[in-house]
Amino acid sequence: MGNAKSSAISKEILEDLKLNTKFTENELCQWYENFQKQCPTGRISPEEFETIYARFFPDSEAKTYAQHVFRSFDTNEDGTLDFKEYIIALHMTSSGKTTRKLEWAFSLFDVDKNGYITKTEVEVICQAIFKLIPKEDLPKLPADENTPEKRANKLWGFFEKPDNDRLAEGEFIKGVTENENAMRLIHYEPITD
Repeated sequence: MGNAKSSAISKEILEDLKLNTKFTENELCQWYENFQKQCPTGRISPEEFETIYARFFPDSEAKTYAQHVFRSFDTNEDGTLDFKEYIIALHMTSSGKTTRKLEWAFSLFDVDKNGYITKTEVEVICQAIFKLIPKEDLPKLPADENTPEKRANKLWGFFEKPDNDRLAEGEFIKGVTENENAMRLIHYEPITD
């Protein structure tokens, strides 16, 4: 049994990722080497992803949020992430305010994957975001967003929809793009003094 599995990243995946992310070829090859070491199967399980993700948020309870992030990137719904899905996950969660990022945010909030977001789903994600916020930062939050419910209410308010209505992707992206505050509320950014 020789080592049949090539340790080099395939050309097409490399080209694709260079096109769709901000990572350089060097960075991608480096990521890939680490990926091979951590995941000899070439697949990341939800548990492995939670462990990797937790490193980004050492002071928080990142597990719930990581589960939602995992779900939103498991595009072929096979219960694992391959290298490509994984890199796009890292890229999306770390990159700027692009339309792609908003498309990802939409899929993050679309918990049941039916193509629409409801207020209940917004509350579910706000609960997960709250677990990312370190305890000592909670008192610094504005009064109208210092609980998951308040945050969800504030966010939903930007879309000018009744509580029992639902949002399509275009409406979500438009609402967030037009409201600086909505952009801030759809994800967690550490508070910087």
